[in-house]
Amino acid sequence: MDNLPIIKLPIRQELKTGEIVELDWMLPQETEAVRALLNQVIVAGQTYPQEQPVSEAEFAAYWLAKDAFVVRESNTKEILGAFYIKPNFPGRCSHICNAGFIVQPEQRGKGIGKFMGEKMLEIAPRRGYAAVMFNLVFETNIASLKLWQSLGFETIGRIPAAVHLKDGRLVDALMLYRKLSPS
Repeated sequence: MDNLPIIKLPIRQELKTGEIVELDWMLPQETEAVRALLNQVIVAGQTYPQEQPVSEAEFAAYWLAKDAFVVRESNTKEILGAFYIKPNFPGRCSHICNAGFIVQPEQRGKGIGKFMGEKMLEIAPRRGYAAVMFNLVFETNIASLKLWQSLGFETIGRIPAAVHLKDGRLVDALMLYRKLSPS
């Protein structure tokens, strides 16, 4: 899969706010900023399954296992969001990928998540993947569910009481799937 062509990066885009952002490979010097953002999301306890902030080693194993990308503000180079793409399963099933997305809390609602989702759907088939599967989308993560449905994902399963939220509630998690167009 690693020898396949990828779309030319960085990709610049104007958000609905008029801001210009760029999507690019995550650079080594951005690792700590992305880990800090992931840990901020984890501590909020609303979208990721981890209960505690991840260490450098845990982050590397989880987020940096394959391809990692960031969205930067084009002038300041501040990281506004990030995502990874990696095989969801090993071996004979590695043509199905998984991806994880995070956006700076103060940057939500500007279209950064949609921009990353659309570009992931372009990049993934060029990396050799035939489909994308999300294993645990919390049913309370309405913005994420709306985004993935708008991008053609279908719900293929529901895991009852899969998520123990910080407030003590147990909620279901959904499994989402989308076949990818060949590159």
